[in-house]
Amino acid sequence: MSPLARVLPPPPMKSLLSVALVSLLLAVGCARELIPNTDVEDTEDNRHVIAFCEDYRHAVERRNTALLLQMAAPGYYEDGGNMDTSDDLDYAGLQAYLDNKFKQTKSIRYEIRYRRISKGRHDQIHVDYTYSASYKLPTDRGDVWRRTVADNRLVLVADGEKYKILSGM
Repeated sequence: MSPLARVLPPPPMKSLLSVALVSLLLAVGCARELIPNTDVEDTEDNRHVIAFCEDYRHAVERRNTALLLQMAAPGYYEDGGNMDTSDDLDYAGLQAYLDNKFKQTKSIRYEIRYRRISKGRHDQIHVDYTYSASYKLPTDRGDVWRRTVADNRLVLVADGEKYKILSGM
């Protein structure tokens, strides 16, 4: 047996390897680029959406009710994710809700991992993400840090070059 015959696989195996190699190259060639530190495809539109969402995140950390109200759409509505209408929130109640929540905290750290951006009905943009919210609460025994980790969705609508939040705050 020649040295070359010992190195090369038999013809049927060679064609299997060729198919596997071509498939691997196609998969790698079709792999999408992601925006750093996200699971979101790197496109100009997605970068604009995430930049807006980062402005939202910073406004939450600063407990900036005025900016959050500017970012909310006049038709803002939050149903609380359940059938109970007593916890529903519209734009008119948003300021009181935010003021109340922010008064209860001394400090907020709000981290977001963007998972997906997709198109919804009526030109809505869905931003699915996982957040980690750490917040400092005053208690009788001193300040206490609490932490919540959960998934959420911001629903946005285009507003000129920016966006407005329809729900999800």
